[in-house]
Amino acid sequence: MAGLNGPWRSSGSSANAHGSFVWRLLLVLTVLPMVLAIYAFILQWRGGLDDPASRWAAAEDRSFPGMGDSPLSVGGSSSFATSLLSTTAADCGEILGGSSSPSFPYYRGWKLDFEADPRPKICITSSTSAGLEQILPWLFYHKIIGVTNFLLFVEGRAAKPSASAVLESIPGVKIIFRTRELEEKQANSRIWNEHWLAGFFYKPCNYELFVKQSLNMEMAIVMARDAGMDWIIHLDTDELIHPAGAQEYSLRQLLSDVPSNVDMVIFPNYESSIERDDIKDPFSEVSMFKKNYDHLPKDTYFSMYKEATRGNPNYFLTYGNGKSAARVQDHLRPNGAHRWHNYMKSPNEIKLEEAAVLHYTYTKFSDLTSRRDRCGCKPTKDDVKRCFMLDFDRDAFIIASTATEEEMLRWFRERVVWTNRQLNLKLLRKGILTRIYAPMAIIQSLRASGIFSSAITSANKLSSMENFQNNNSSVLATSVESQARRKVLQIFDTSEAAFPPLSPPGLNDLDLSS
Repeated sequence: MAGLNGPWRSSGSSANAHGSFVWRLLLVLTVLPMVLAIYAFILQWRGGLDDPASRWAAAEDRSFPGMGDSPLSVGGSSSFATSLLSTTAADCGEILGGSSSPSFPYYRGWKLDFEADPRPKICITSSTSAGLEQILPWLFYHKIIGVTNFLLFVEGRAAKPSASAVLESIPGVKIIFRTRELEEKQANSRIWNEHWLAGFFYKPCNYELFVKQSLNMEMAIVMARDAGMDWIIHLDTDELIHPAGAQEYSLRQLLSDVPSNVDMVIFPNYESSIERDDIKDPFSEVSMFKKNYDHLPKDTYFSMYKEATRGNPNYFLTYGNGKSAARVQDHLRPNGAHRWHNYMKSPNEIKLEEAAVLHYTYTKFSDLTSRRDRCGCKPTKDDVKRCFMLDFDRDAFIIASTATEEEMLRWFRERVVWTNRQLNLKLLRKGILTRIYAPMAIIQSLRASGIFSSAITSANKLSSMENFQNNNSSVLATSVESQARRKVLQIFDTSEAAFPPLSPPGLNDLDLSS
């Protein structure tokens, strides 16, 4: 029996020893971190340990824009910055807001000087009468995505000394005022006397604006070539380029990848689809857009057409034929506000499959009355055809001219505001609607950094308002009478008429597109 029990005793002793070792090891692994943690706490409490995090916390200027009590946060606006903003548009202070901090460190200061000689050099030209609350976010957003120069033909609020002083102080921005000298120069320009634009003369409102934009684009081509620009784009200040498909969300990268034999790049436009009737700052509050016909499967577009139109005349409220960028080269000319042409050849063009122009149209209820106040047409179906090219603009003008404010608001909610969540979700799933957040995020960060108020502060320091009085006194409103100075057509060519704003395809086009 003793011989049989000996091995079992040996095995039991070994198991007990192993269990004791494991228990001691677990005890050491548990107690040691606790001892070290207590030791570190005592050292830090007595000041014996330098915590690197404490050094970073002290550097308030490195805080990310918009965080807590950072001087870069939206709530960190100083009274000095507020008083500066109040000298411009009445609502500038609320829209631009932000801190008066003189720099935006993540973009190397508010001047946004990224490189000494960026390539390709991109120029945007625009004809605008908007205020700083719209122009500054529009301008700095495009600087962020790679635009180097801006040629702004200004009148109205944009031409006031308080606004033009700020715009002229921003590097890369050239301001052209609508003076008598400018009108006389354009009256002697080449396209003023050419047949392709003649069909748009002697008509008010949108037709007059279309002619003015074309004449300004012709001058901008010369300025862009003299400045060494590689690309030129005509854009309104309610439009943002969305360079989807490019690395680092960069328009410069997008155009760098275009083959060298391409003369013109077409950006299909997406249209804003607002979900509230109290929008104040469209660039920062609108994220839902209706996609262009060119970016949708044809069967999806036509099968969802009636639901996407919601009783309006067309799929889009306004135009649907996009905007374009052209290489700056000899013999380039505008072909209306949406396209470019060349006197010596038919431009080789491509249409982008992902990138788009985001058109923020009728985003505010006040847009109804502002368009009405800019046009002196009669609110009749016949007369509005003389003033507006697109059906929805005509309907909106008649409503704004004949209805009460309550009726206007009801019409605006029915035709413009997307309040039906079920329909929105359905169209989002089908791809008709889409969410785009990048422009909103960029502009919100710029505002939180105080970059807009920094530009205003810099302009006020550099020059006094008196230096701009002469410019303001010479600003003239373009009128139909100014077009009467147009010379008798001396050059008759075989070019097609200018490329006007066009609505997207309708159901009547279904058979033609099959």
